[in-house]
Amino acid sequence: MIQSQDRSEYIGASDTSMVVGNWNTKTFERWWLEKIGIYKNNLSNEAIKAGNNYEHKILDALEIEDLQKDNQIIIDRLRVNLDGNTDTCIYEVKTHKNEKEFKVSKQYWRQAQIEMYASGIKKLYIVAYGLVEKDYINYFNSIDKSRIEMFEIKYDEKFIQEEYIPRLKYLTKCLKEGRYPRMEEIYELQM
Repeated sequence: MIQSQDRSEYIGASDTSMVVGNWNTKTFERWWLEKIGIYKNNLSNEAIKAGNNYEHKILDALEIEDLQKDNQIIIDRLRVNLDGNTDTCIYEVKTHKNEKEFKVSKQYWRQAQIEMYASGIKKLYIVAYGLVEKDYINYFNSIDKSRIEMFEIKYDEKFIQEEYIPRLKYLTKCLKEGRYPRMEEIYELQM
């Protein structure tokens, strides 16, 4: 659980859907303004707070020897925060309402790809934990291991090399120059 909420000047693994998505939207514009430090997103709600507060307890419940928590990897303007990892595997914690079945979203899959790319660790599990009503009220509840699910994510080199890296390089350049990225320009650079 990284404490700093400042997301400016760096592109994170959780930003991957913005990097590879459509840049001609208001959502992208607001995201880019946050990256260059003009806009501050103060999004916080009960689900986010509960997820942050339970993250370490969920990792501890896995009882994995040599598990490290909160490693941060910085490569130029890419900043990746790992929830937990060993030398051979990453554990990305996601909480959800227990009454709803957890599914690995495209956004989570993309985030996992970048965590593997940046760390060089090519094995990752999304650790899903279903929260019940009392977990949102009291962050000191014990972890119920029966509510933990593990989803292995396979590394996709093609996605990294063909979709992600060209856009990351271009966005990094724009970030350093303090200018707005143009979708048309990335296509011109690839020609």
